Amino acid sequence: MKLLMIEDNESVCQMIEMFFMKEEIDATFKHDGKQGYETFLKEEFDMVIIDLMLPSMNGMTICKKIREVSDIPIIILTAKESESDQVLGLEIGADDYVTKPFSPLTLIARIKAVTRRTRTSGKTKSENDTLQTTYFKINRSTREIFYKDTLLESLTPKEFDLLYFLMQHPRQVFSREQLLERIWGYQFYGDERTVDVHIKRLRQKIATPEHPFLHTIWGVGYKFDEME
Repeated sequence: MKLLMIEDNESVCQMIEMFFMKEEIDATFKHDGKQGYETFLKEEFDMVIIDLMLPSMNGMTICKKIREVSDIPIIILTAKESESDQVLGLEIGADDYVTKPFSPLTLIARIKAVTRRTRTSGKTKSENDTLQTTYFKINRSTREIFYKDTLLESLTPKEFDLLYFLMQHPRQVFSREQLLERIWGYQFYGDERTVDVHIKRLRQKIATPEHPFLHTIWGVGYKFDEME
């Protein structure tokens, strides 16, 4: 894996680098937001880790600008008490977040989980490439979703994965914990708002007054249902 980490705390980077080497992760470290973003544009990476508090260009801006041109997996680093930043980061397209202070092993576990999920989502299953519903047609290998023959181009990778999974199980209700495990590949240890944020974004992109498609079952979870 080739990874870009944009973090202004050099001592943190030095500590993390030792663990990355053990995991055979080829990491490039940048300590300035603008320099980090420019490095992303010039080189090819498999993942980007971004601290939100950076000089010259903050992490939110970098995340948003990257998401405009790429679906590369993004993990953001936030302060433990900054819940609003965590939610906003997910809303603009981050795949995951890790709160500071964190252990290197926790960060590596998140990296592996995001990587596993990305690779699994990208695998082609010829017999199940296309899923057709009343209003949608979704192709897993090309990662395209059509609503009434119109391509939905604004879905992030995690939004695609979540919608595809729910479409595979119409009218079946899944708890937030189940969706975290199935879509993100591991438990978020109580961060159920991650699911809520992604459901909210999907509703903004696919729901109509006549057809909400994604339904909340209070006290239980969510389901996809075109008929209600």
